[in-house]
Amino acid sequence: MIITIAPQTLLLLKDVAGIAGNIFAFGLFVSPIPTFRRIIRNNSTEEFSGLPYVYALLNCLITMWYGTPLISVDNILVMTVNSIGAAFQLVYITLFVAYADKEKKVRMLGLLLAVFGVFAIIVVGSLHIVDASLRQIFVGLLSCAALISMFASPLFIINLVIQTKSVEFMPFYLSLSTFLLSTSFFLYGILNWDAFIYVPNGVGTILGIIQLVLYFYYKGTSREESRDPLIVSYA
Repeated sequence: MIITIAPQTLLLLKDVAGIAGNIFAFGLFVSPIPTFRRIIRNNSTEEFSGLPYVYALLNCLITMWYGTPLISVDNILVMTVNSIGAAFQLVYITLFVAYADKEKKVRMLGLLLAVFGVFAIIVVGSLHIVDASLRQIFVGLLSCAALISMFASPLFIINLVIQTKSVEFMPFYLSLSTFLLSTSFFLYGILNWDAFIYVPNGVGTILGIIQLVLYFYYKGTSREESRDPLIVSYA
């Protein structure tokens, strides 16, 4: 017996998955807040790196552009979540620059200009592609590569957890948010028949599961959990 689902039901399920992804994304967007509380309290960026926020901004901008109607069909929820993400990253970068020393300020401002320059090239270049399908493939491949690299960045932390047998530097709620976000958009991509969304988020789902399994496996043998999240520049 073959079960068929009405197109209206599929559309509803897709929207539900996309809205859930937008909600779960806030767990990732607000995760650096403890770090910036420390930066503001100490009036210094100390040894923290600003590179993850710059990279996250570029990632959000590329994927946001992919979600616009000019590039892909019916991916507004992809555009909204990445628009919000880009706004958060800009706030974090602004705070980082405000409290950084002169050398870091110059470096961060230079990287920020480079991000906007790269994004502008992608936008202008894609708009010069007349064929809509080729335009979607071009931006989709860039978005897919950016998302996979973002989801793969915790591999350093996963390796650290296995080596130290401690979840000190892998906050539970950050791992949970990553899993829920990627799973939601994996389903969204499947329901929208969009490989540029479900492939990278499928990778993110698998890595999210690995992080959660490791967390519960090593939780009992872990040292006291760090109050400040580890910020690394391997992204």
